[in-house]
Amino acid sequence: MNTTTPTTHLVLVPGFWLGAWAWDDVVGPLRAAGLTPHPVTLPGLAPGDDPASVTREDHVRAVLDLVAGLDGRVVLVGHSGGGSIVQQVADRDPGRIARIVYVDTGPLVDGAVHDSTLPEGTSSVPLPSWAQLAAQGASIEGIADLEAFRERAAAHPGKVATEPVRVSDPARLDVPATFVCCSIPSAVLRENASREAPFHTELGDVRDATWVDLPTGHWPMLSRPADLAAVLVDAARA
Repeated sequence: MNTTTPTTHLVLVPGFWLGAWAWDDVVGPLRAAGLTPHPVTLPGLAPGDDPASVTREDHVRAVLDLVAGLDGRVVLVGHSGGGSIVQQVADRDPGRIARIVYVDTGPLVDGAVHDSTLPEGTSSVPLPSWAQLAAQGASIEGIADLEAFRERAAAHPGKVATEPVRVSDPARLDVPATFVCCSIPSAVLRENASREAPFHTELGDVRDATWVDLPTGHWPMLSRPADLAAVLVDAARA
């Protein structure tokens, strides 16, 4: 009898301006727990990449291709702007995904865009100032080395920010999801988030949702990496 435990893969998709490096302090605890992490640098965000040529579909396809090469259970983890990317991946192949973990983010409704204020033809979106981020509700609380963060951050492809999210398979809502709430407490989010502005989210439609509060800034992989890793381990084993 084969008693081998299937490998559980965690595909770690960061938000805007970040590469695989953002997960550096998270992957060690995940491996120690017996999981196999795959931190992702999306197209346009590696050194030397041209962000202007990268589309939202390029990001979705990059994660789909990664998932296609994995043997075992797959848990998708999306942070911030990476949340809608893993959502679209699950929409394309819902039966392949064991769980989605949304880290300070959530799934968007079909047709929603991340930034409708950007002018048409925006080629790239540089990391804003800390003051601008704070005004947008993206707290930098707990990040010890802001200088290193800014040095490693890359301009995000403009088309990814302005092209609409496209989802169509209702089975995506059957994929179990864990919502890790950092900037907004789960109780507040559950009461106020809706398909309408300003959230434009379908998180209320997810049929199997687990809520976890991890109070910190918008980048818990940098401010509370060990605690975030523990949450991801629990989610992967659920």
